Amino acid sequence: MTTKQQHTSSFSSRAENEALPALASYLLSLISIKQSNLCVSADVHTTSALLRLAEEVGDSICVLKTHADIIDDFSDRTIKGLQEIATRKHFLIFEDRKFGDIGNTVQSQYSRGPLRIATWAHLTNAHIFPGPAIIPSLQSAAHSTLVSLNQSVSTEISIGTPRGSIDGGSTTGTDPGGDDDDDDDFEPFVSSTIPDCAPNQPESIQQQNQQNGALSPTGSNFDMSHRRTSIVTATTTISQTFEPSPPNPATLSRTLSSSSGNKPLDRDSALVELGPPPHARGLLLLAEMSSENNLMDPAYTTACLSSARAHKDFVLGFVGQHNMTQREKGDEFLVFVPGVAFAADEDGGRVGTDGKGQRWRGPYEVVQAGADVVIVGRGVLGARDRGKEAERYRRETWRGYEELVGGAKSGKGKK
Repeated sequence: MTTKQQHTSSFSSRAENEALPALASYLLSLISIKQSNLCVSADVHTTSALLRLAEEVGDSICVLKTHADIIDDFSDRTIKGLQEIATRKHFLIFEDRKFGDIGNTVQSQYSRGPLRIATWAHLTNAHIFPGPAIIPSLQSAAHSTLVSLNQSVSTEISIGTPRGSIDGGSTTGTDPGGDDDDDDDFEPFVSSTIPDCAPNQPESIQQQNQQNGALSPTGSNFDMSHRRTSIVTATTTISQTFEPSPPNPATLSRTLSSSSGNKPLDRDSALVELGPPPHARGLLLLAEMSSENNLMDPAYTTACLSSARAHKDFVLGFVGQHNMTQREKGDEFLVFVPGVAFAADEDGGRVGTDGKGQRWRGPYEVVQAGADVVIVGRGVLGARDRGKEAERYRRETWRGYEELVGGAKSGKGKK
C-alpha cells in the first residue's frame, strides 16, 4: 500500500475516530473548518514581532510554531498576548522545543523556569534518543501542570466578638428582640484572605488577637471573668474549573459536509460550534529532519513510530519529511513537514538549500507526499506582505490536499 493510498481520507472524517486524543480530533476539525493545513514558523526575536506576525497570518493558519527561547523579552505579556490572538484567530500554538534529555530534566524544562511551556503551548516536540521514557515523563509534567492551572485554593479567616459577651451578657448570640440573625450577633474586627499554605498561620492569628486586645491568659492581669471572647472562623475554598469538551466530531463532520458547490461553508458558525481547544497537551516526535546529512536514519524513524504507538493518548504525530504511518496497523498520527518554500519560478517544485544545511521543497509536493500539516518559515517571514503570502501558501497546500483526497473534483474549498 502506498502512502498516497493510505491517506486519502478527509480531515473531517479522520476527526471522527473515537480512538484519537481530544486534541488531535480538535486539530483535524479545525483544519477542515478553516480549510488550512498551514503552520507558520514564527522565528522572530521580540514579543512585539511575534504578536504582530500572529495577527498578520492568524486567519490563514491552523498552527503557529514558536521558538520561545529566542524571544529576547519573553514574559507573561508574551504568553497572554499570544493566547489572546490564538483564541481570536482560531489556531493552536506549537512550541518547537525539541526536548532531548533524561526524564527528570525534561519535566522541569517543560513545566518550570522562565518559559513554563506546558502552561501555554498546546503542542511541543521531543527526540527519543534519550530513550522512550521521555514520553511518559513529559506527559506526567503536562498532566500536573494542567491540574494546577485549573485549581485554586484560598483560606478566609474572620476574627470577631459575639455581642453581649462582656459584663455577664449572653454569649449565645441570641437577640433579646427575637431576631436570631447571626450577622447582628457577630461583631467582626479582622477579616482576611490567606493563600493556601500561608506560613505560620496560627501565630499570625495569635498576633492579630493580641493587637486587638485579646491578651493571652498567661500574660494578662485582666479579670478573666470579664474576658472578651473572640471567635475565629476559617473557611477554605478549593475551586476547580474545566474547559468545555469539544463537540462531537461527527456533528462537526455533518456541518462541514453540508456545504456544497453552491453553498459555501459557514466558517464562522462552524468555528463557534467547535469552540475552544480541549484542556489538553500533545507531543510530536522528531522522526526526520529537513537538514542535510542529519543522523535520523530509517531505524531511528521506525523506533519513533514504535514509541508513538505505545503512547497514543499523548503522542499526536511526528515531525518528518514523509508520511511514515501505516493505516493498516491502526496508525492515526498527524505528520508535520518542515522545510517548505515556493520555488523562484513559483511552480511549487524543489527549491534547493540555504547554504546552512536546510533543504526546501514546494508546498504542493510535500502534501502529495503525505504531509498533514505543512510548516513554512522564511517563505512567509521574508515576504513584503506576510498575511497575503501566508494565504498563498494556504491555498497551495489546500489544493494539494483536495487533489489527494479527490475533493477538487467536487469544486469544494476556497480558491
